[in-house]
Parts: sequence; structure tokens; C-alpha cells
Amino acid sequence: MGSAILGKAMVQAYRQALANASKSGVAQEAVQNIRRGAKALAEPEARQILGVSEQSSWEEIVKKYDNLFEQNAKNGSFYLQSKVHRAKECLQEIYEKQAKDQY
Repeated sequence: MGSAILGKAMVQAYRQALANASKSGVAQEAVQNIRRGAKALAEPEARQILGVSEQSSWEEIVKKYDNLFEQNAKNGSFYLQSKVHRAKECLQEIYEKQAKDQY
């Protein structure tokens, strides 16, 4: 219960900080930095999280992702689900770029 109250207080403080930042004109930059930071994951770390190698096919990656995501959904670990999802996003960008470069 205490963590829920703390969580709500942090969200309210964050919203207030964004409101204050918008008055000074730095809100847009702050939001962009937060988005970049939340998605920033290096390829080696992404591969380690999903347990795949550089030679793994996209189908293998999706299969590992689905398996890990479902396991963490059942066990209730949102943090691990988030890490697995970010790892897939990181590798998806790389594989899409490689596919574009081949054509």
C-alpha cells in the first residue's frame, strides 16, 4: 500500500515537473530524452536478454520473445517483460535495417 502511494506521488511530481518545464520551453526536449533513454538498449544486451546469437533468424528471435514474454506474464514480472520487449524492439530495428540494405 505504501509503494502505491509513493508511486502515485512520483507520477504527480513527474507531471508537475513537465508542466513547469513546458513553461520554460524545455518540455519537448525532456520528453524526447526520456523516450530515447527508455528505448536505449545495446544489441549485445538485447541478444543476451533473449538468449540469441548474431546468427539467429528473426523467427528464432520472435519465438524466444514470445516464450519469455509469456513466462513473465504468468509470474507477474512487468520489469522483465519490459526488458524482453525492449530487447525485441532493438533487434527488430537491426533486422529491418539489414533487410532494407539487402534490397
